[in-house]
Amino acid sequence: MLRRSLLSLIVPAAILLGAVPASAENRLALVIGQSAYKSVPALPNPANDARAVSQMLTDAGFAVTAASDLSQDEMRARLSDFAGQVAAKGADTVALVFYAGHGLQIDGENYLVPVDVDPKREADIPIQAVRLNDILNTLTSVPSRMRIVLLDACRNNPFPELSKTAGHGLAIVDAKVGAPGTFVSFSTSPGAEAEDGSGANSPYTTALLASAKEPGIPIEDTFKRVRLAVNKATDGRQTPWDSSSLTDDFRFMAGAAASPAPTPPPAAAKRTVDEWKRELQGKPIEAANELTVIDGSDESYEAFAAIFAGTPRGLQARDWLDRHRRMMAWSNAVLANTAAAYRGFLAQYPDTDLTATARKMIERLRYRPDPAPAVALSVPATNVGLAAPTCPCNAAPPQQPLQQRANVPAKKRADPDPPRRAGKRPPRVVVEDDVVVARRPPPAVVYEPAGPPIGIGIGIGIGGGGGYRGNYGGGYRRGGY
Repeated sequence: MLRRSLLSLIVPAAILLGAVPASAENRLALVIGQSAYKSVPALPNPANDARAVSQMLTDAGFAVTAASDLSQDEMRARLSDFAGQVAAKGADTVALVFYAGHGLQIDGENYLVPVDVDPKREADIPIQAVRLNDILNTLTSVPSRMRIVLLDACRNNPFPELSKTAGHGLAIVDAKVGAPGTFVSFSTSPGAEAEDGSGANSPYTTALLASAKEPGIPIEDTFKRVRLAVNKATDGRQTPWDSSSLTDDFRFMAGAAASPAPTPPPAAAKRTVDEWKRELQGKPIEAANELTVIDGSDESYEAFAAIFAGTPRGLQARDWLDRHRRMMAWSNAVLANTAAAYRGFLAQYPDTDLTATARKMIERLRYRPDPAPAVALSVPATNVGLAAPTCPCNAAPPQQPLQQRANVPAKKRADPDPPRRAGKRPPRVVVEDDVVVARRPPPAVVYEPAGPPIGIGIGIGIGGGGGYRGNYGGGYRRGGY
């Protein structure tokens, strides 16, 4: 009877524990909302967005650190503390950062804007703001299972003078270039600007709250839903964008999915433009737009723009495609960071919002030394100290040209006896002009080594007491080490 009672308690407990697969991992989140800017008009929604996302993440099992209206020093301190919390939890930790507020791109770098920023010129932003790559590097510097960065930060540039030279929106962040296990989401596509929204939350946060609360949805499908919801809510003006290098599965809410995600057929992932045209042809424009937005590939957008050319949706698709290709070309130029790369970008896109930045980067790199000559530089073979780690006493003497050696009178020499390690060296016999002369070498001078013997070699004094010291292996060892 007792055994039956225990079983009746154990079985439901096992079922309950098995229904919460996320319990084995640690979940930490840092949520930042920047509304009360001091030098530019305040943003009404980021503070609301941060509160709502904090509650959603708490419900999803995250230990949330919420902060709002942070200065630059406060942002850096909170990020450092958060990295310490992730490190303390261990490698099986999911670390998530949500940021709502202003964001800018300067010279191809993305910056999140503290509330105390007050730039007088474009060059002030890197000094006064917080670089997005620094946040990503901080998160990857500590062991964790997964890093998720959600940016509702692509609102319009609040600094009119900077708008004349800085690019619109944010630059591309390719998670596949960095450490695996990273997911990055923007509230709109790279190079575009997001809307703050007229309701209590931004369109991006509104869609995120609805999609993330659905149980059992993988994170990739969650943000496909976010893309579609924001695109519909803004009548096509705004479409979120994400990049992933995740290797593990992640779901905000555990449980079985209530409904399948609205995804295109599996074969569509590798479809060409012509295949997408056949897929979209004959469909209502809104149904075709849903498939295109969810897929998010250049091929699907190109097919949609061709089929529905001249319609508002078709024009939006063409604008998305042109901007995405331009931002990919810009990202490649920034990664190369050479004058030739920026000139190539200008040749392809001569008149865009990035033209001024590209020309500035070319001018900045004009005096950078070309690394190619340094790589191709050959070291003379006679400079033994630079050519190879070989003791100079073992190096072959330089050979004279044959024409010079022909003019030098030959001398007859008897082969000397091989050197001996023990005993006295016999006198060397030299035949000069038919006269035999016996010469004894001078007594050997013995130098006491400064430390334990390291072999047989010759010391060469160079400079002020440093120099090189030959060792038994023939290599150089710098004095003083």
